[in-house]
Parts: sequence; C-alpha cells; structure tokens
Amino acid sequence: MYAQVCTRPDISYIVGVLGRYLSHPGMDHWKVAKRVMRYLKRTKYYMLTYKRSDKLEITGYSDSDFAGCLDSLRSTSGYIFMLAGGAVSRPNAKQTLTTSSTMVAKFVACYEASNHGI
Repeated sequence: MYAQVCTRPDISYIVGVLGRYLSHPGMDHWKVAKRVMRYLKRTKYYMLTYKRSDKLEITGYSDSDFAGCLDSLRSTSGYIFMLAGGAVSRPNAKQTLTTSSTMVAKFVACYEASNHGI
C-alpha cells in the first residue's frame, strides 16, 4: 500500500483488487502479487516527473468498468488528477452500489471524481 500511495500510483488498480482478497488469498492471488513485485523491480527507475510552468492547471479524468467484480457485480471507478504533467491523485475503488448499465457506472465514476476534485 505504501508503494502505491506514496511512490507508484501506476499500481493502484491491482493493489486495490488484491486488497479485496487479503482475508483469504488463493494461489492465483499470490502469483499476481509476485508479478507486481517483479514489475516494481523491473521499473524501479521509473518516476513521476513534473514540468515547470507559469500556469498551473489541474486536469482530471475518470473512467469505470461495468460489473468488473465477478463476486458482487459491482463496477470499479478510477480517476486521476494531474498537475504540471504529473499525477497528484489517482484513487480507484469498487463502487458502493450495483449499477444497471455502463452509462450509470461511468456517471457514478464522474460524480466521485468531481467530489474529490472539489
């Protein structure tokens, strides 16, 4: 979790998915966790970079999947806010309600992103 939040926002999705199975991980979850660790080792010199700019403008993007969790049929929302060309906030989480369509799932993701942005 520390690597995801403080240093490597690019792994936030998979860390969130693996976190759902902490109480009872299976062999597939261990394999994915080891794969994430190999990815981190291979990309240890990657880093966030920010551009020098006189005009600081925050840009945000949001997206979601539809019924991506096979256990609960809930969608996963994700959004990113960028400042000076680098990510400053990139959370994602399973939505709290079950949506009936892709459009509703995307609307919920946009709503959560706008609340975070405000």
